[in-house]
This record gives sequence, C-alpha cells and structure tokens, in this order.
Amino acid sequence: MAKKLGIGQVPRSRKELRALLRVAGLPAVTALFATSPQRVERLFFDERLKPLVGNFCTELARARKPYRLVGPEELERVAGTVLHGGVVAIAAPRPMRDFDPADAAAWAQGRNPLLLLDGVGNPHNLGAIARTAAFFGVPSMGLSDHPAQALPSDASYRVAEGGLEYVELFRIKGIASALGRLREHYCVIGAAPGRGATIGSLHRTGRPIALVLGNEERGLPSATLEACEKIVGIPGSGRVQSLNVAASAAVLIYALIRPKGS
Repeated sequence: MAKKLGIGQVPRSRKELRALLRVAGLPAVTALFATSPQRVERLFFDERLKPLVGNFCTELARARKPYRLVGPEELERVAGTVLHGGVVAIAAPRPMRDFDPADAAAWAQGRNPLLLLDGVGNPHNLGAIARTAAFFGVPSMGLSDHPAQALPSDASYRVAEGGLEYVELFRIKGIASALGRLREHYCVIGAAPGRGATIGSLHRTGRPIALVLGNEERGLPSATLEACEKIVGIPGSGRVQSLNVAASAAVLIYALIRPKGS
C-alpha cells in the first residue's frame, strides 16, 4: 500500500480548505466513506490504523486524492486534538438545506419521527444527539436559526461517531412559525425540565412525533414552547435539576418512538 499521493494533485484554494472538516476516529471515517466517499479530500492515519484503512486508500487512489501514513505528532496537528483515534479524513461538509414545509407531509406519510434543536450550543452535545438519532433510526434533524445553535464541526463529527452521516440535517428559519406548519402533520412535543407531562403519561397520537430540544442553560425560548402542542419532562430523584440535553435526547427519543409494548 502506497503511503501517499502528491498533494499537488488536489489543488484547493485557501477559502475551500477553510471550509473543510476534520473527521476523526475510525467509526466516523468509516461512515463517511460508506455514505459519501466523494466528500473526502485527504486522509491521514498512524501505523496502528494502517491495516484498517486499506479500502479507504484504494478509494482515494482511484479519485487521485492524497493519503498519508504519519507519525503521532503530525496526526495530532492535523486533527487539532489528541482524541483522533488514529485516523483523520479532511472532508467537505455534508450539504444542509433549508426546511421546506412541503417535506413535512412526505416525512409524515412514512411515519418518520423528527428531532428539532433550538439553541443546543455545545458541539459535543450536537454530535451526541446525532449519534443517538442515528442509533434509534431518526432520519432527519432540524437546526434552528437560534444564535446559540451549534452547527456541524470537527468536534461534533468526532463525538457523533458516524451518526452525522446517517441523519439528514436541515436549517429552520423562524422555528416557532415552522412548528405551527409542522403541526398539520406531526405531534410537536417540546422538552422542558420540571414542566408538562412525564414521558410515561404521553399517549400516542395518529401523527408521528416531532421532538424539540432547547439550549443547555436556558432551555426552549418561550415562543418555541408556545408553538408546541405538548411539553414533556423527565422525572428524576430531584437531587439535580435536569439531565444534560444529550442524555435527555436519548431518554426521550427512546420513550417517544419505541414500539408499543416494548
């Protein structure tokens, strides 16, 4: 297996290079190559991962794109973190389109649940929520135009461990009004600690569920809460106020979309 191809074979402007993501860790890189290998521009890996990335290198060789076996210090520099798992792909971001209300009808016909984030600001939480969504088969996740809302980044891709490749992301401008349109096809449920019904008391409706999660510190904005049909909380011991938003997402997604009788 060749160690590298000439980087000069893939000319890129500085602007284009700044727009690329560093996707680190074998699960995330594997998902990237499985779903969108054309987005990968370069690959870096260490000696430990060499036996596991041969197919990726073959794919890049066909596309005349570079890959390199590098030492620990260079891999850390490329990744921007010591938490790189031995392999880093430099890749174009996955395209993210704006929410179209017309899509909601088609999604609802397939009984597909939706996950909507309004102000989740920590990129690690975004990645963890995407991983949970992919695990439970939630196909789509909306990100609001809240000024605190995190967008896909190196950190979120690393934490998602491939989940961001299997969940379609879309942007929502004016989420409160968008939720009003969604309610034609979805039961829109907002999550807020210490408020509303508990997850065990919610009854299924004839519509699929759209779950809305808010900012780590401030929760959902009042306008977003008012646009939800129901508010749900997770009962706990009372020793701490609430769960981390990523943990809440895992509990709520499972509770709200699990098969009946499970």
